Amino acid sequence: MFPKTLDFYQIELTRMLETERYGEAAELLRFLLQCQGQDDRQYAEWSNLLNWLTDAFPMLQNEAMDHTGLPEDEEEGEDIIARRHVEAKLAEDHEYADKLLRAVTEKPMSEQTFLALEQLAYLDRPEVDEALIDWLTRNELHPLLQYRVLQILKRRGTHGVVSFFRFGEKVEIEIEAVPIKPEEFPSPVKQVLERVGDQTQVHDPTLFYFAQELWTQFIMAIYGTMDYRSLLSDEDSMIDIWAAALHQMVADSLPGGIHEEEIRSLYGITDSLRLRFEQACRSMRQFANAGQK
Repeated sequence: MFPKTLDFYQIELTRMLETERYGEAAELLRFLLQCQGQDDRQYAEWSNLLNWLTDAFPMLQNEAMDHTGLPEDEEEGEDIIARRHVEAKLAEDHEYADKLLRAVTEKPMSEQTFLALEQLAYLDRPEVDEALIDWLTRNELHPLLQYRVLQILKRRGTHGVVSFFRFGEKVEIEIEAVPIKPEEFPSPVKQVLERVGDQTQVHDPTLFYFAQELWTQFIMAIYGTMDYRSLLSDEDSMIDIWAAALHQMVADSLPGGIHEEEIRSLYGITDSLRLRFEQACRSMRQFANAGQK
């Protein structure tokens, strides 16, 4: 498998896990394990992750199921099945909740962190809420992990406002308002991606694919911050500013990307808007750098 191909599959796998498409992730892992020419450690990582998935969601052991991991006419019962599985695990091992919490709060962030968090969503124990909120507010977590914890708290039915730092900025977030799915974000969030799509989908679909990836993660990372609130302002120019910054960030990361002047022209970034455009670019670079640590 060529390096670029492997990078593509790794990006796809991460996206599937972050968007809870566990059935697709399991299928992709089975495919990757059949490929040849990779380092033994890579195969071990894929195998361990597949084992985690099938242990957390036994329905994924059936390869004939659809991409959600369940037959199409039973998708609505996915939460019920997952909850029953976690309850069964807890009945077998009374320390199971503590083990999940330790996997989340005491080990380095990995795909397994997100899988353990997913299982915590189904544990009807108030101490889980307390432990997650304490961990979120007392530790310097990666912004994507922060957001995932917020989503889990909302799914658990937790109420109230939680305060913590994101990129050095103190934020106050109402748990009940946290979007679970991409379509739950306000319209301006979607409009930015649509603007980039208008400029790239036909002539440069690869750039648009990476723009989707970056924007989805960036929005989760800045949720509740001043940058996020600026995007939701009533100023029409903010959509163009953030769309241009997104286009610029992806173009900079790909070979043969177009120059900044051309991008600013495409999105109508005049001299009066240039400072805010550069500020948006800095925010996106800060997020990208955080992801490399």
